[in-house]
Amino acid sequence: MLFPKFRHFRIFASMNIVHIDNINNPQLDVFARLTESQLRNRLEPQKGIFIAESLKVIRIALQCAMKPIAFLAEQKFIDTQLAPLFSSYSIPPDVPVFSADRSTLSSLTGYELSRGFLCAFHRPVLPSVEQICSGKRRIAIMDSVVNSTNTGAIFRASTALGVDALLLTPTCCDPLNRRSVRVSMGTVFQMPWTYIDNWPNEGIERLHHLGFATVALALSDNAVNIDDPRLKSNNRLAIVMGTEGDGLAPATIQACTHVAKIPMQHGVDSLNVAAAAAVAFWELRV
Repeated sequence: MLFPKFRHFRIFASMNIVHIDNINNPQLDVFARLTESQLRNRLEPQKGIFIAESLKVIRIALQCAMKPIAFLAEQKFIDTQLAPLFSSYSIPPDVPVFSADRSTLSSLTGYELSRGFLCAFHRPVLPSVEQICSGKRRIAIMDSVVNSTNTGAIFRASTALGVDALLLTPTCCDPLNRRSVRVSMGTVFQMPWTYIDNWPNEGIERLHHLGFATVALALSDNAVNIDDPRLKSNNRLAIVMGTEGDGLAPATIQACTHVAKIPMQHGVDSLNVAAAAAVAFWELRV
C-alpha cells in the first residue's frame, strides 16, 4: 500500500485531509524526492506513478480514467477546488490529501505550487502498436524527441490538429514526465499513444504492413514540400519526426515511403520540432 493511513487525519467533504507536520516523512517522497526515472519504474511499469499539476490538467486526467493515488494541496484550495473535484469525479475517500501552507509545500517540493496542488496517479497500461493503429488514418511517430517541453507541445498539437494516435521510440522523453504533462495541458491523457520497438527498419516495416504510408520530415534533396498533394492523398499516413538538432537518421529517411520538408524563408533552415510537427499535422489532416 503506497499511502497507509496517518495516525491523525480528519474527514472533510469525503476527503482524507492529512496535515503535513514533517516534510521528511517518506510518504511524501512521491511529490518531492523521487526522480522521474524512479516514478516511471522501468523495471515494474505496473507500479509506475506520474505527477500532474493544476486543476485543469488533473480534471482531464480524471475524465480520462486515470487512477489517483494522492494529492498535495495548499490549504486554501481545499474548499474551492479540491472538494468539488472529489464530488464531481467520485474519487475514493481513502485517497489522501496531504495539505499545508504555501511555504511548507515550497520547502517540500523545492518550488512554489503556483497552480495550487499536485496529484500522483497510477500509470496506465499502454496498448500495443496494433491496437493503437486500428482504424486510424493519421498517426505520428516521435523518434528520439528528448525534450519534455517539445514532447508536451507535440501531444497538444497532435490532439488539436487531427492526429489520431502517437507512437514513440524508446529513447523519447517520457510523455508522463511532470513538465511534459503540464505543457501538454492534459492532452497526453486524451491522445492514444504507446511505444514502438525495433526502430527504424522493423518498426517502419510494421507500419507499412498495417497499411500506412510513411512520410519523414527531413531536409533531404529528394524531399517534396509538405503541401504536395501526393502526401495528403494517402488514406493512412504516418508522419515521422526526429530528435532535436540532428533530426532523423539516414536509415529512417531511406526506409520511409515519402520525405517532406516545410519551405522556409529569409534564410531560416528549419523549425523547432514541435512547431514543425504542428505545421505538418495541419497540412496533412483529413
